[in-house]
Amino acid sequence: MDWGLKNRISQIIKPYDNRALMLAVDHGYFLGPTEKLENPKKVIAPLLKYCDSLMVTRGIQRTSVPATTDTPMVLRVSGGSSIIGEDLSQEDITVSIQDAIRLNASALAMSIFVGSKYEHQTIVNLGKLVSKAERYGIPVLAVTAVGKELGKDERYLSLACRIAAEQGAHIVKTYYCDNFEKVVQSCPVPIIVAGGKKIPERDALQLTYDSIKGGAVGVDMGRNIWQSEHPVAMIRAVRSIVHGNSNVDQAYDFYKKLVSEGPKKKNKSEKPNQTKSEKPNPPKK
Repeated sequence: MDWGLKNRISQIIKPYDNRALMLAVDHGYFLGPTEKLENPKKVIAPLLKYCDSLMVTRGIQRTSVPATTDTPMVLRVSGGSSIIGEDLSQEDITVSIQDAIRLNASALAMSIFVGSKYEHQTIVNLGKLVSKAERYGIPVLAVTAVGKELGKDERYLSLACRIAAEQGAHIVKTYYCDNFEKVVQSCPVPIIVAGGKKIPERDALQLTYDSIKGGAVGVDMGRNIWQSEHPVAMIRAVRSIVHGNSNVDQAYDFYKKLVSEGPKKKNKSEKPNQTKSEKPNPPKK
């Protein structure tokens, strides 16, 4: 890999512990004004400083993300179908490389729908996107999207992740499943686990812990953070697992502690304090 490609990947997957916490706010590209994401600017502002990268569409990046942020942007570049459309798998590339560069994207994200009606179209599009993006040193994250008729088992996810990697994806986002270690072992590029639908906070922390333990480099959570009653406490608890090596009980206790303390007013120039549970362990000599 060239220097630029390595550098952009290191912004997303932190080299000091090889872990990643991505915040997903790209749901509106097919769901519209998703519950509790009706005002993206209001949702993103308090969470941005706690994630390693933000998965976002270009419209929301331009309108709802401050240009002064140093948080890397993972730009969603595929779309074309909505939740009320005939088939969500009928996606195409909707953003040019030139626009991605103008937006200073650290990575490009698109979905592939293995086993769907439009499987061929999405897989070919992934290959084309990788070819274009690599000319400019931009990594591609492939999302192994699943429809209602497709399962989330080890066999299917191994197939989908491997196909994404074979087409040149530098990172794959997929779902957690039983025997997840086998999915990771059969995929030669880093895997990030999707948060999926909203579940209770402790269950989401368990998902985070199991994903890391199973070999994923991190998680990309959206609804399980900003649909929580306490989004900042939740993202900090998730971070304590991803980068602080907390177990589920420790992370959940940390979440409850933050909730009980409530928000504290800080000087605008003051950086957020990290607790011991949120900090990564120092590298071994």
